[in-house]
Amino acid sequence: MQLTAFFNKFDKKKLSHISGLGTPILVMAALGMVILPMPAWLLDVLFSFNIALSLVVLLITVYTLKPLEFGSFPSVILIATILRLALNVASTRVVLLEGHEGTDAAGKVIEAFGSVVIGGNYAVGLVVFLILIIINFVVVTKGAGRIAEVTARFTLDAMPGKQMAIDADLNAGFINAEQARERRIEVTSEADFYGSMDGASKFVKGDAVAGILILFINIIGGLVIGMVQHDLSFNEAVEIYTLLTIGDGLVAQIPGLLLSVATAIVVTRQNTSQDMGEQVSSQLGQEKSLYIAAGVMFVIGIIPGMPHFAFLLFASVIAAFAYFGSKHKITKAMALEKVAEEAQVQSQQKEEEIKELGWDDVNHVDVIGLEIGYRLIPLVDKAQGGELLSRIKGVRKKLSQEFGFLVPAVHIRDNLDLDPNSYQISLMGVTVGSAEIRHDQELAINPGQVFGKLDGVPTKDPAFGLDAVWIKQDQREQAQTLGYTVVDSATVLATHLSQILTNNAAQLLGHEEVQNLIDILAKTYPKLVEGFIPDTLSLGTVVKVLQSLMNEGVAVRDMRSIIQTLVEYGPKSQDAEVLTAAVRISLRKFIIQDLVGSALEIPVITLAPELEQMLHQSMQMAGDDGAGIEPGLAERLQKSLNEGAQQQELAGDTPILLTSGILRSVLAKFVKYTIPGLRVISYQEIPDDKQIKIVSAIGQ
Repeated sequence: MQLTAFFNKFDKKKLSHISGLGTPILVMAALGMVILPMPAWLLDVLFSFNIALSLVVLLITVYTLKPLEFGSFPSVILIATILRLALNVASTRVVLLEGHEGTDAAGKVIEAFGSVVIGGNYAVGLVVFLILIIINFVVVTKGAGRIAEVTARFTLDAMPGKQMAIDADLNAGFINAEQARERRIEVTSEADFYGSMDGASKFVKGDAVAGILILFINIIGGLVIGMVQHDLSFNEAVEIYTLLTIGDGLVAQIPGLLLSVATAIVVTRQNTSQDMGEQVSSQLGQEKSLYIAAGVMFVIGIIPGMPHFAFLLFASVIAAFAYFGSKHKITKAMALEKVAEEAQVQSQQKEEEIKELGWDDVNHVDVIGLEIGYRLIPLVDKAQGGELLSRIKGVRKKLSQEFGFLVPAVHIRDNLDLDPNSYQISLMGVTVGSAEIRHDQELAINPGQVFGKLDGVPTKDPAFGLDAVWIKQDQREQAQTLGYTVVDSATVLATHLSQILTNNAAQLLGHEEVQNLIDILAKTYPKLVEGFIPDTLSLGTVVKVLQSLMNEGVAVRDMRSIIQTLVEYGPKSQDAEVLTAAVRISLRKFIIQDLVGSALEIPVITLAPELEQMLHQSMQMAGDDGAGIEPGLAERLQKSLNEGAQQQELAGDTPILLTSGILRSVLAKFVKYTIPGLRVISYQEIPDDKQIKIVSAIGQ
């Protein structure tokens, strides 16, 4: 048994190696035919093989369901054309060297085509050969080449739309990643195939032209050689060499015509999984048209002087074909109707069983969505050099590392309702940002000080609101020389997306993400996480704490310290704000390092004692949401804090407001949207190894 398995394996390997040598052998054989003289019997074998190869290729094109299933067809055309031209060279050598000995000097195949097919009459043979050339070159090859060219052009133009449709179906959940990959491969293969067919049609056209030239060269060369070298009379030379040349041309042009027809069939086929016979019979089998055609043939057949038998015969055949075709369609329709009725009954039974809708009928919003106008499609099409997908992937990776959890995927789709150059970013189905960009231009951003103006379209940077100008790509160096920061449109969109995700990081952190963080922590610290949820705290409370941290710009990378603090304080309080304050104190070194780095001094803005006391009293009266701050005081406080923050930014420091632990959360909410760059910390969050440097005091 083992020995049998070994030999079976050996045979398979041997066959695979042998099958892979077919094409190289044909190419080397073609080169040999061009260089080396060949006997007549070998020419017979090769001409027969050439005809057989052309017939096989033609039949494969007829019975192939889809053109892409015969993806090697362009290569087959090239190899067959090279083989046929090499045969022409070899047969020409034999005809000119041995033709004076008789019509069988170049082999039986050429003699048969020169004598039997054209009746031994070189005038008839010349006319038949020229007709074949005209049919092949003017009709079949020219039409097939034009169709191949147009098909290749439209296939390549349609690639971006097909790729976007695949991405849209994938983002919408209609297909999975594997199906999307298969569709992308099919789209790419289709473009490659029709592009190759455009070039392959030129081989067929060139072969037809070569056939005409070879015919005249062989006739003229044969007359000269026969009359000058072999002392043949003009009539003998014309009879021998013309018959041999025409036989040689016919035996080469018939396979060429077969390949031309095969090429035309391939480029005119629809890219559907249907047999060519099924397509023709289903589309030509219209009863009304067939009955009318049968009636016309019948009328022509009964006209006196017309060949009655032929016309009446075909009238009967067409009418019979229409009758039996309609009968078959009726039978098929009844069968389909019966199947449809059974399916409807089953569907009704299922509808009776299913009284409510399923969750699959609910359209859920995307966590992060990006909709683009149709002119921005090249940004996401890799075939056109689009880099947006890789930029967004980079943004997700960078933010995931900064935040401490995996940022959800961005679902991209085109939206025809948007302006062509516009895009909009949404979180949880709500639009949080939009802008208009130009995919074929670059954005020159004014960082604050430039040394000249640029010709372009003035605009604002979508991410930070800075003054900017849309410029052409060849103006990039000029803009950089003047001090502008120049970025491409994909970078503009990716930066805007990054800024929005950073400002709304808390919305991205949900129950699923928090549970994943805890599960990952449990792999390293199982005792710490054991019994934490739900014995100590509920998952919802932990989510609120982490969202509060993210809302105030504190990353959740140090999950070990966060969970340790929650395990310690969880039994004492279930209040999310109290727990958040405790976690911030445990993360104080991390928070301060993020603000001032390794500096020993922390430049801060403080509140005057009188102002802090006043705010404490307001909170006691109205709660801790900041609503109790008197409007006039809130306006003055906001103005003073804004001025202090600007002074710290001008000094190159991060704006920091230092206050008591009671006021910290209230003031953090108060300044989050009015003064986005200002960070609020409490006295308890100052590490022991850091010193406080008061830059200004509000309220004095």
